[in-house]
Amino acid sequence: MLFNSLEFLVFFVFVTSLYFALPHKYRWLLLLLASCFFYMYFKVIYILILGFTIVIDYYAGILIENEQEQKKKGRFLLLSIIANVGVLAVFKYYNFLNSQISGLATLFGYTNRIPFLKILLPIGLSFHTFQAMSYTIEVYRGNQKAERHFGIYALYVMFYPQLVAGPIERPQHMLHQFRERVHFDYDDFFYGLKRILWGLFKKVVIADRLAVMVDYVYKDPTGFHGLSMIITAILFAFQIYCDFSGYSDIAVGTARIMGIRLMENFNFPFRSKNITEFWRRWHISLYSWFNDYLFTPLMISKRNWGIYGIVFAIICTFAVSGLWHGAAYTFIIFGLLHGIAVAFEFVVKKQRKRISKKLPSSVYNGGSLVLTFIYLCLTWIFFRSGSFSQALLVIKNIFTPDGEGHYFNLKEPGVHGLPPTYLGLALWQFILCLLLIPMLIICEWLIQFDNVNRFSGFPVYLKWGAYYLMILFILVLGVFDTRQFIYFQF
Repeated sequence: MLFNSLEFLVFFVFVTSLYFALPHKYRWLLLLLASCFFYMYFKVIYILILGFTIVIDYYAGILIENEQEQKKKGRFLLLSIIANVGVLAVFKYYNFLNSQISGLATLFGYTNRIPFLKILLPIGLSFHTFQAMSYTIEVYRGNQKAERHFGIYALYVMFYPQLVAGPIERPQHMLHQFRERVHFDYDDFFYGLKRILWGLFKKVVIADRLAVMVDYVYKDPTGFHGLSMIITAILFAFQIYCDFSGYSDIAVGTARIMGIRLMENFNFPFRSKNITEFWRRWHISLYSWFNDYLFTPLMISKRNWGIYGIVFAIICTFAVSGLWHGAAYTFIIFGLLHGIAVAFEFVVKKQRKRISKKLPSSVYNGGSLVLTFIYLCLTWIFFRSGSFSQALLVIKNIFTPDGEGHYFNLKEPGVHGLPPTYLGLALWQFILCLLLIPMLIICEWLIQFDNVNRFSGFPVYLKWGAYYLMILFILVLGVFDTRQFIYFQF
């Protein structure tokens, strides 16, 4: 069930109304059943996979807490991790690894007889797998008491607003909220509606409209060069941001209406002046997960290596984060490119500080912001491309004029008497898409949720006028082809 669908609207209104109508002691059950229905709406059978890992992790948490011997605690934790990573490996990485084995076997004159699996990747598998693992790790570390109520624990893993694309929550933040008595609160209700509205605007008006052009170019990038490719790379940066952060906004807003607070997953990432800062602002829940459970342990284990140990930990963490996004070399390269950038920024930190003192802050900060955005756009080419060769072709075509020697040409000739198009769109549609980006930047400058909110100081009639205008934009300019959120595939 997609957030940008009529089915979800009906589902959300029904579940939320019933949530406040029911006595507190039955609300967890309602949310758990609603979450099961929400997930089974995609594919019924995959609820069994979630059920398997939920049962394993529930009992693993109790066994870890009850066990006094640290070595045995570690065994129960290992059992939980193997179960979760095993499910992820089978459904997400089995065929990828098998294809590598086939390649090696062919290279040495052998035939790989290991069969490939004809299975679909369960929606959001990486998200709820990581959330489940954080529970047993935190219980093992003593930061979280084992949850004895099976239904509450199952709800922690399956809570429908953030089930398929995060944010990846920690048990300390979520479990107690399902037990707290919540009364209908107008402020939470209005705040939640605003976040849902803003998320829908970003998804259906900006992300899905930009996707039309991006998909058109990536379907066959051989015919696009120079400025066309540059614009496409920039458009994809805003498409993926509005798509993913739009989902997070809707998730946060949906939960807030029910009095449940989810963590913020984005903090205006395009304001970043380096890649390290970008990862503190982009997909914050995933960054903090890898920082706590992979980077820090790796860095501690290699502390005798000095600066090389830190660089090693950074590169390994980002390589794994790239693989987390997808079983393909393009995703691994995407992760490695970001790891190399973060490692480089760490190594030259002192030099960068000296340069910043010699230049005017506006020049240094402005230049850093632009260079960071350019690097992001280039690395996202690997993220978006269907293959390594396609990514190289797109990068090559960015720096190559078309067959007629034009580098700044955007216009494609019309076919069979039709007028020319611009990245597959009519001129007015193309201009509209380009105008959506400054509109997004202005709106984000005005609306900063839970921070300085310039918009809150506006007169009431202007604020309500803006809300109605946004609704109008969604209804008139929104693309309602129930396009799936990009991060559902992870």
